[in-house]
Amino acid sequence: MTVEIPERLQYLLRWETKAFAFLALTLADGSPQVTPIWFDWDGTHIVINTARGRVKDKVLKRKGKAAFLIVDPKDNYKFLSLRGSVAQETEEGGYDQICKLNDKYHGTRDYPKRDEVRVTYKILPERVYPKK
Repeated sequence: MTVEIPERLQYLLRWETKAFAFLALTLADGSPQVTPIWFDWDGTHIVINTARGRVKDKVLKRKGKAAFLIVDPKDNYKFLSLRGSVAQETEEGGYDQICKLNDKYHGTRDYPKRDEVRVTYKILPERVYPKK
C-alpha cells in the first residue's frame, strides 16, 4: 500500500531541501528512541543508512517498523510525519549510499571509510500526517 504525500509537503522529501528526519523506534524494553538522521526519498520509500550493530540496525531488523518526523529546516511549524515498515534491507552498496547522503548534507561524497559494514534500509510509508 502506497500512501499519498500531500502535494504542499512533497518539497520536504526533495534532495535540495536537506531536511533531517527524526527516526522514532521502539526498543526491546518498550521504551522509545528518537534519532535525527540523514535520508533520501526514492519516490516510494524513505531510504536511510546505518552501520551494522547500531541500535537503528538492531531495532529495524527485529521489528521492521519505524516512524519519521521530517521538519522544514526553514520553518519548524511545517512538517511531515510518516509511519511504515521495512521493505528492503541490504549491505550491497551501503558505503556508496552513505557517501551519497554525505553529498546531500555536506556537499561532498568524501565520507570517512571506517571499519564497519554499512546497511541501507528502505521504509515504505503506510501512514502519513497531515493527510492533506
